[in-house]
Amino acid sequence: MSGGPANSAAPQRILALWCPDWPAAAAAADADLPPDHPVAVLHGNRVVACNAPARADGVRRGMKRRESQARCPDLQVAGTDPGRDARIFEPVAGAVAALIPLIEVLRPGLVVIPARGAARFFGGEGAAAEKLVDAASSVGAESLVGIADEVFTAALAARRGVIVPPGGSAAFLAPLPIAELGAEQALVGDDRTDLIDLLRRLGLRTVGAFAGLTSADVATRFGVDAIAAHRQARAVADRPPSTAALPPGLDVELRPDPPIDRVDAAAFAGRSLAVDLHERLSAAGVACLRLEVSAVAENGERHTRIWRCAEPLTPEGTADRVRWQIDGWLTGSRGRTGGPGAPIVLLRLEPVEVVDAGALQAGMWGDEGDGAARFRRALVRVQGLLGGEAVRVAVRSGGRGPAERVTWVPLGDEPVPARDTEAPWPGRMPEPSPSVLLTGAAVAVTDAAGESVRVTERGAFTSEPTHLAWGSRGWALSWWAGPWLVDERWWEPGAAAAEPRARAQVLLEAAPGKDDGRALLLQYAGGWEVEGVYE
Repeated sequence: MSGGPANSAAPQRILALWCPDWPAAAAAADADLPPDHPVAVLHGNRVVACNAPARADGVRRGMKRRESQARCPDLQVAGTDPGRDARIFEPVAGAVAALIPLIEVLRPGLVVIPARGAARFFGGEGAAAEKLVDAASSVGAESLVGIADEVFTAALAARRGVIVPPGGSAAFLAPLPIAELGAEQALVGDDRTDLIDLLRRLGLRTVGAFAGLTSADVATRFGVDAIAAHRQARAVADRPPSTAALPPGLDVELRPDPPIDRVDAAAFAGRSLAVDLHERLSAAGVACLRLEVSAVAENGERHTRIWRCAEPLTPEGTADRVRWQIDGWLTGSRGRTGGPGAPIVLLRLEPVEVVDAGALQAGMWGDEGDGAARFRRALVRVQGLLGGEAVRVAVRSGGRGPAERVTWVPLGDEPVPARDTEAPWPGRMPEPSPSVLLTGAAVAVTDAAGESVRVTERGAFTSEPTHLAWGSRGWALSWWAGPWLVDERWWEPGAAAAEPRARAQVLLEAAPGKDDGRALLLQYAGGWEVEGVYE
């Protein structure tokens, strides 16, 4: 059995500064709420972060919105917004960087720093931790500091405000609950919920129990995804924060004309730079794990920030970080500390750490494969040429009709649905949904006498439908169901005088040589249209 770190060399001490409940703290700051007001951040109608006042009233992560508001009627609810979190965190990162320049942002609310130089300068690790907490407090942020030999251990130590002695990481991790292996998503990459649930069911309730397994047993029993978690549980030394940039050659820069002074211009510039950077990375056969974002203002001020990622950056991830960073800097120039005092005239992206792309494990279904990467790059390129709204992706949403259950968001933006997917939505179309959705596909539905079939106010056909004409073609109907009235927004002015809206399903008669015909979802609003096709 192996339970200790495999690296016997002198460890590189890591200092992690963690701001508790940062998404909730950022949402409260964005809404100008006092610190004692309960706040929760929701994604997919569930709480993903909440502050201490909300927890005092019984709100917990994973709780549904309705239950959380029942426990805490004064709860301020906000949606997830990584851009907001990064923008409001920038003054904190700037205050820390003013003391120790070599910081790396893992995510808004968590930074890591090489502890050795800071301890030498401030007279010890404890003194350095106090100085950084004071720096964060000077811009209104609560924080805790942890120090350990590895980045992962330091991040968990920061959640407890603990300085782990050199060589003591394995002992510190051993008694922690097994769920701590997935506590910090920025250091995990993939979701470890299933792995942690499996370990619990096998009786491995602590990190030390998991670390006690051999690497061979973990790899053969749990698969590749568990190997990284096992290394972290054993406190195996990971890559330290960077202290020097790589040789030039992969960096890209942009001199915007006119200079950037708005967030929308920053988003456009970030996407353009991300495309150029990933084209160079792809040509060199490497992927980026650490990215340095630099900006120069008209007045000569220069600002730099390093972002550290658990997994190689994608073009969308790069564009997001550039947009967040510039947004934070521009916001800082309008009243918060740490931002340029003038519009940005130069943007530069430089990879700080890269890995061989050939060493990356592609997903079984090609999620990170070369074809998918080229496809994403092409979409981002089109987006850069035509504008941010030109390329959109579908997000599952709430609604009654199949088209309403899709929200289209610009590529790279937070995939937030327009309507709550967990709401009951009475009267919605039952499953299965059509596989193809259409708009403007007008058809004619007639009866055996050739008369048009309409829908009455009582929700009935004026006569039995027997034929459907679509363009120049016509079909006999072998089956139909409905109609179902669409009773929505009946209170609006003029709704009572409008034609009734309804949906119906029809099955076209099979063509010669075919086993069955095509099934359609029709929509009626004074005339018939094909809303969807079942395939």
